[in-house]
Amino acid sequence: MRKFIFSLLMMISLISYSQQEPNLSKYKTQKEKLQIWEDYCKKLIDDEKYKRLVTIANQGLILSKNDNSFLSKFYYYKAYGFEYDNNNYNDAVDCYESSWKYAKKSKQLKSETLAIMRLNYLYYSTKEFSKRDSLINYIKKILDTTKSIYTKGILNGSLGEYYLDKSSYEKFIFYKIKAIEYRKLFPKSDPNNNDNIGISYEQIAGGYIKMKHYQKGIEYTNYAKSYITNSSNAIAFLHNNYIQCYVALKKIDSAQKYYKEIYNLVSKNDSLLLNISLANRSMAEYYLENNEIQKAYSYSKKALVLAQKSNDEEILMEANMTIGKVLYKKGDYKNSIVTLKFASKFASSFDKEYYADISKTLSKSYAALGLWQKAYIYSNIYSQSNDSIQMESSKQSIANAEAKYQNKTKQQKINILSTENAFKNLQIKNANRQRILYILGILLIAIISFLIFYQSRNRKKINKKLQLLNTELEIANKTKARFFSILNHDLRSPVANLIHFLHIQKDSPELLDIESKKRMENKTITGAENLLNSMEDILLWSKGQMENFNPQYKKTTIDSIFDDTRKHFESEEKITIIFENPEKIEFITDENYLKTIIRNLTGNAIKALNKTNNPTIIWKAWQENNKTHLSISDNGIGGVQENFKALYDDTEVIGIKTGLGLHLIQDLAKAIDCKIKVESKLKEGTTFVLSFK
Repeated sequence: MRKFIFSLLMMISLISYSQQEPNLSKYKTQKEKLQIWEDYCKKLIDDEKYKRLVTIANQGLILSKNDNSFLSKFYYYKAYGFEYDNNNYNDAVDCYESSWKYAKKSKQLKSETLAIMRLNYLYYSTKEFSKRDSLINYIKKILDTTKSIYTKGILNGSLGEYYLDKSSYEKFIFYKIKAIEYRKLFPKSDPNNNDNIGISYEQIAGGYIKMKHYQKGIEYTNYAKSYITNSSNAIAFLHNNYIQCYVALKKIDSAQKYYKEIYNLVSKNDSLLLNISLANRSMAEYYLENNEIQKAYSYSKKALVLAQKSNDEEILMEANMTIGKVLYKKGDYKNSIVTLKFASKFASSFDKEYYADISKTLSKSYAALGLWQKAYIYSNIYSQSNDSIQMESSKQSIANAEAKYQNKTKQQKINILSTENAFKNLQIKNANRQRILYILGILLIAIISFLIFYQSRNRKKINKKLQLLNTELEIANKTKARFFSILNHDLRSPVANLIHFLHIQKDSPELLDIESKKRMENKTITGAENLLNSMEDILLWSKGQMENFNPQYKKTTIDSIFDDTRKHFESEEKITIIFENPEKIEFITDENYLKTIIRNLTGNAIKALNKTNNPTIIWKAWQENNKTHLSISDNGIGGVQENFKALYDDTEVIGIKTGLGLHLIQDLAKAIDCKIKVESKLKEGTTFVLSFK
């Protein structure tokens, strides 16, 4: 979608003329005839008569003969006709390249600027990426040497578009803001320049939307709105920006408002179909995320129909991706696969994130059909694509891109002023060379001192960054150690029970009669399923906590915590586990932290009951003195307070070979503001009490 906004920058820049096909016999000189013919080409662009434009441009080429300047212009108009006549991009590229060639021959920088601006866009659309890279290098050389404000305004915008396609958002914002500043210097007589500035702001908003900075997207869309007045297509893109932001922010009423306004814009332009398709796709994504599948399906069908009419690969890819995800949710896995595979052909070229999303849904669709090998292939594609996106994302630091650019601009102005002042001083003091040398010596010492100071300051900054990175690495290692300990404790016991049964079945099958064997098999299957659920629960929690090991508070029911723990230890059939929660207590805490603490304390209780007759564990929940209390009691061997010192002393290191360790239980409890008390008597049992505010 991003390329269509870029194309508007030239669509609304061309001047409108209201005239009939000119009669060239009225004009005497060849220059007059060529100029009138060029004006007619501009009028055809304004009227969107692109087939006619190709014919008229061909006649202009015949009229131009050896005039390289006009040959460049008429090849440009011919290319423009091909480009906007059903997206005939390949023929358009050939003509733009000819326009570029004759513009260089005639040294017409403005014509060359227009041609290479369009080629930058079309090389992307036709997947001529090596040509595009070479063109970008050439554009940079022009910008390094030209003094033309017009060329700088146009070609900085082209560089921004290039880096947006590369997902290099910092460079994209840098060049786009630069383009805007040069455009603000364009002559005020240009009636469409404000619209072009607005479209550049609109593109920046699109970049922020791509990065999921939706408030910034709204902010820059508001900037754009204050500039755009003449182009219904640009206004439609504005509405789509708002729709995407408000859908992501769950403000569906605001999104619906702009959705309706897009339909109120009447235009014959093919790009309006793209806008309507995009609007429907955004609405479909919203309802899909909220599990309103029928609404999502209705919007996605509209998006696909409009995308097919637009005859554009990127828009068609996006629409097929969305309807493919909807079909998956509907359970229509076969059609989902067909649709998503069609979208996947183009997604790898246009958008890495979409490609990863498509691969993920394909993997799930094949898995739903039991085609595990293909599911595994697409799962690998998704993992590789997602890793690549994450690596690129980690290198981006766009938050201060605007400030960096502003600081650089100010520094450039300071350098220019310093140069001017130095030149004036040299003129004034030209008669006294000795004094000049003295001043230059002082300046040289000052510069050296400044450089030494600058290097020292940079060294300090780098050292601070290294200290911060070392601290983050240490925290990451501690977090990893915690999760390995959690996995060790919570998964060891169920796996051990499973292995125990398998050994009995293998080494001593005669010990099991048919009824016992069947009961043990059922128990093992149930235990394995519970183990799988526990593994998935722990691993998903671990993934979400890897960057910051912090609690995520929400309303939690005690019943759900104990039900999860009961399932985890379901294979411990010799132990009676009782749960007492008459008040049906609910309270605010981190569910995963509490589950881990309960599982570990229950596991320790089970170990304490190893040689106990009538082994019993009792879980209780009650509220007293504005506090919620949970207790876990067993009638095991008990112990002395010294055995539980790790719960109260941070310096005490007590490890449990097969468990989490009381010191880690203490860490988790502190994190969720939970206090643990323990009462234990030898040969009578142990009770742990958890208290929450």
